Amino acid sequence: MRILYHVMSAPSPLGLLFLAATERGLRYVEFMDRRSLKRTIAAHAADNPDAAWEPSVRELRPLAELIEKYFCGTQKNFHVPLDPVGTEHQRKVWQALASIPYGETRSYGEIAKAIGEPRSARAVGLAANQNPIAIVVPCHRVIGADGKLVGYSGGLPRKKALLAIEGRFRALQDVDGDRVIEQLHVKVRRTAETPRGKNARPVRGATRLRPVTGAARAKVTLATGRLAPARVASPPAAVAAAPKARALSAGAARKSLRRP
Repeated sequence: MRILYHVMSAPSPLGLLFLAATERGLRYVEFMDRRSLKRTIAAHAADNPDAAWEPSVRELRPLAELIEKYFCGTQKNFHVPLDPVGTEHQRKVWQALASIPYGETRSYGEIAKAIGEPRSARAVGLAANQNPIAIVVPCHRVIGADGKLVGYSGGLPRKKALLAIEGRFRALQDVDGDRVIEQLHVKVRRTAETPRGKNARPVRGATRLRPVTGAARAKVTLATGRLAPARVASPPAAVAAAPKARALSAGAARKSLRRP
């Protein structure tokens, strides 16, 4: 049997993750702690006596990318084939764990009822602790009946970190890149062109429309022979000079019109 493996880095306090898969599906996702790669593989020799272990970045990279997206909150469910090694009871428990929704938790007693064995909460806890596919099979979502974080093989700091990730991104909708970019574009354009509120200030360098009246309008009329429009686009420099034009009296404007 051929088993492909890959090691990826995860945010602290998760550390390095060991990924391994057979041709049937994902077999291991586990925290390496301070174990070497050689010791990690050797720990699974008994369950895979005839396996040929082969490193493969290319074939396991898609899975690694899904897990990276999970850490960013954009991947909430893993729809990948699984191939764990375990007893029938363990497989039932792991299947029930996989059905816990993202961002939610269940007690060991609730999982025991879900698999039809309401008195086996202790056995459920043991099976969850032996889950070989961390994160993808979310045993971190199982807590004690009193709500405390107990019984996680990766350690309570990791369990707390994974639940914190899901709690932070639980309300986040699936990301649609084009839709998000378009919304940002509209928001930026609206902010630049149409500032809102009494005290809103236009963006520096943005075009502003100012009324042309008095001497300024008269000068435009003399130069072109046409009546200047009521509103023209004026850059920031012209806007700064506008108060001076408005200061001219109506008499000064008429005087300028009489000049040959």
